[in-house]
Amino acid sequence: MVAEFDSIGCALAHGAVEPAPDGRSLVAVFDSPVATHLMHFAATLGYRVALAEPGLDKVTIDANTDVVVTDHDRPELGVVLRDALASPARWVGVMGSPRHTAPHIEALRGLGVPDADIKRVHRPIGLNIGSKTPAEIALATLAGLLADRNARPGGFTF
Repeated sequence: MVAEFDSIGCALAHGAVEPAPDGRSLVAVFDSPVATHLMHFAATLGYRVALAEPGLDKVTIDANTDVVVTDHDRPELGVVLRDALASPARWVGVMGSPRHTAPHIEALRGLGVPDADIKRVHRPIGLNIGSKTPAEIALATLAGLLADRNARPGGFTF
């Protein structure tokens, strides 16, 4: 049914994709290939989606919103995460390899964000499925968000 429309957003607007009954939203921060896939997949799953580039000042965040920062190298990282933590967002995460130092910690400390709030930032994010491509990273991220939202561990643990 979605193939009849130009985009998943158009299909969602025309009722071809049902929005999730819990009103879930996803804000992808920073335009990137991962953000493009993340928003596409999230819309397919019924999320309301928005792209925040460069910051959160033009998007609506409520208690059903998951905020995913898709670039950990941007100079605005600390400010964006500080603002996300101050919002009513349900979940805040930043992409990045667990093998590298988490740059958001120093950035947030430099802005005076308390350690208790810094610990609310999820990193790494998504399920550990060996993701390499932007689409795989987006898929793993959404699977992790759904697992968290549904109080499930993810993976093959039932």
